[in-house]
Amino acid sequence: MAAEKQKPQSTHTLWNDPQAVPYIRIENVTKRFGDFTAVDNVSLNIYRGELFSLLGGSGCGKTTLLRMLAGFETPTTGKIFIDGVDMAGIPPYERPTNMMFQSYALFPHMTVEHNVAFGLKQDGVKDAEIKQRVAAILELVKLTQFAKRKPHQLSGGQRQRVALARSLVKQPKLLLLDEPLGALDKKLREATQFELMNIQDRLGITFIVVTHDQEEAMTLSTRIGVMNAGEIVQVGTPQEIYEYPNNKMVADFIGSVNLFEGRIVEDEPGHVLINSPEAGGDIYIDHGISSAPGAKVWVALRPEKIHLSKENVQQPNNCLKGVVKGIAYMGNLSIYLIQLDSGKQIKVTQQNQLRSAEQAIDWDDRVSLTFHPNSPVALLS
Repeated sequence: MAAEKQKPQSTHTLWNDPQAVPYIRIENVTKRFGDFTAVDNVSLNIYRGELFSLLGGSGCGKTTLLRMLAGFETPTTGKIFIDGVDMAGIPPYERPTNMMFQSYALFPHMTVEHNVAFGLKQDGVKDAEIKQRVAAILELVKLTQFAKRKPHQLSGGQRQRVALARSLVKQPKLLLLDEPLGALDKKLREATQFELMNIQDRLGITFIVVTHDQEEAMTLSTRIGVMNAGEIVQVGTPQEIYEYPNNKMVADFIGSVNLFEGRIVEDEPGHVLINSPEAGGDIYIDHGISSAPGAKVWVALRPEKIHLSKENVQQPNNCLKGVVKGIAYMGNLSIYLIQLDSGKQIKVTQQNQLRSAEQAIDWDDRVSLTFHPNSPVALLS
């Protein structure tokens, strides 16, 4: 369970509106392969026009859930509705969906324009309309000048855009993307994320993206569904998932976090006081968690929310002491590995800026680490 910390209101009008009708309803869906349960009693609402990400590690069930939406797998139990229609018994080619695979699956002997046109030809669309739609989608993904090339003559990013164009040209109501940027290098992946967002925004098509990359999900998504062991463990906006994880697994999976085990000393509606031998003292958080004194709790604290100083700060709560055991210079910031007096090692990130010789922090320096009461999140599980 997560703490009862007040969250910011999302500006999206659909998923916050109790009267809004979900575009996709997944109701108590389970998928078993023999004795193995890949997806375990998942219920989820996704709204029209969202760019929704299913995020989780390998084997968590996210791709199986995507394949059930596409019609390539059948739920063992439960129902899937798209635009109010029960998808039970409806084959993939009759669903208002298209799927972009991680491998891109381009035909190597066909040019870009023929790859993009293939699905339309299979559907019996007239040549004039095919030509018009292919030209329009190639312009949208900035591939017009590469229309006559074959896949082996393209870069990885260009092949990714061909696969995207081929998926979009059939004008699906729902586009399913399985690790769409996984084959790209980091710099190209970051640039392509914004291209994908712009295309989705211009077309207004509902996208569901499967990814194991937390940064990718945080960048792309209107909302994220975090999966673990076949279950959806939290759904929220990127800010909600990062700032207000509802359990230890989500806190540890999303970004970098320091976790401290402790026991509740005092719990009131407006604050909770936690004693943590791992932290070397008491942690004061400005929200309650409705639990009894003595209960075991985890405190999640992001590295960038800790202030690092060589000064010997003295305060009863939220002040840790330790020694710098490692520094990684990352350009715009540095990552400090601190060994606390308790023996626990934690990470602290600080923006790089000009410091005087007295302020500069170096290996083996003794430091104070302080943080605001609204920075940590208390988790009961």
